[in-house]
Amino acid sequence: RDARDARDARDARDARDAKVASLVNDARVVKSALLSLGAIVAFVTLVAAARAQSAPAASSSLDEQVITIPQPGAIFDINLEATLFKPPGDGPFPLAIINHGKANGDPKLQGRYRPFSAARYFLQRGYVVLVPMRQGFSKSDGLYVGAGCNIESNGRTQARDVLSALKFISRQPYVDSSRVIVLGQSHGGWTTLAFGASGPPEGVRGLVNFAGGLRQESCAGWQGSLARAAGGLGADTKLPSLWFYGDNDSYFPPLVWRGMHKAYTEAGADARLVAFGEFAGDAHSMFGSRIGESIWQPELDKFMQRIGLPSEVMFPQYALRTAMVSPARTNFARLEDATSVPFLNEDGRKIYSRFVQQLSPRAFAIAPSGAYGWASGGDDPISRSLENCNKRGVGLCRLYAVDDAVVWVP
Repeated sequence: RDARDARDARDARDARDAKVASLVNDARVVKSALLSLGAIVAFVTLVAAARAQSAPAASSSLDEQVITIPQPGAIFDINLEATLFKPPGDGPFPLAIINHGKANGDPKLQGRYRPFSAARYFLQRGYVVLVPMRQGFSKSDGLYVGAGCNIESNGRTQARDVLSALKFISRQPYVDSSRVIVLGQSHGGWTTLAFGASGPPEGVRGLVNFAGGLRQESCAGWQGSLARAAGGLGADTKLPSLWFYGDNDSYFPPLVWRGMHKAYTEAGADARLVAFGEFAGDAHSMFGSRIGESIWQPELDKFMQRIGLPSEVMFPQYALRTAMVSPARTNFARLEDATSVPFLNEDGRKIYSRFVQQLSPRAFAIAPSGAYGWASGGDDPISRSLENCNKRGVGLCRLYAVDDAVVWVP
């Protein structure tokens, strides 16, 4: 009996110890999960803050609208998110469709494309501007279809969404569907070329390709595949096109885009190539940069005259008017030196280091509380950077850097 009682006591103690160990382990798992969740939340918060700081704010003078384009599907309809810019009046106005590129990562996390510089250019000339987000991008329904290593198929699939957007907007009374130009940058430029090969409506007069293509390094021989795909599109294209590429393009080096253009034109397509050489830190970003306007806008004027589309300024009120003038350079510190920026914590210095990688126009503002705000591209980044900063800086924010100059006065 004593032996049995001792054994029962030992078993009970072992069971109790096992339960305690299990609880301790569960607590550790929960703690680890909470720490991981905390890290994720902190990271997401940081990314969201960075996006909020840098997102271009629309000028009210552009009358920017976000619309939904219904696209009939085999089983259910797809809704495409799109941005619309329209001149004053009833029209009908000629139409410009601008196709977006593809950022790294999940297309669903890619923000709505808002090419303000190009929108201003076309609005001044009396065009309606439509910027559709294709399936799987931003808030558009559906999934992005990559088509594996078949680059030509990828472009033709993307082009279907552009055709749906064109059909929808052409039914609006303020659009002249007999005068249409389609353009795009990067993956949007490739989509534009594919759209031209899809047998677009007669009202489409021409195509404009800004650094178009699809870089697929996981596919063997992707450079040659891209050139062959361009030849396939060129064989089916009757529309004239205008191409822009630079020598220091981080996605497509000259050997690639010259091969694409050669294959496209040898297949019978009409494409004028503007090889503009070196541009800032990356020629791939020329279209979205303010300083790139002097490269592409005169060429586009001539191209539109050639294809019978208006190129004269009709609405000068859409010209960019900067609300604030930049202070003078002070040489307080080197622009790239994040450690010299006052008030910033470690995260703020990381954000500043990202800021100096952006193209001009750009501005960075700081406050004694450690608040900061920045903006690049779009309309009036000086005012926007101060506005972003003062959301947390309670009116105490001042400019630290504008474009390539440090303007801070201690």
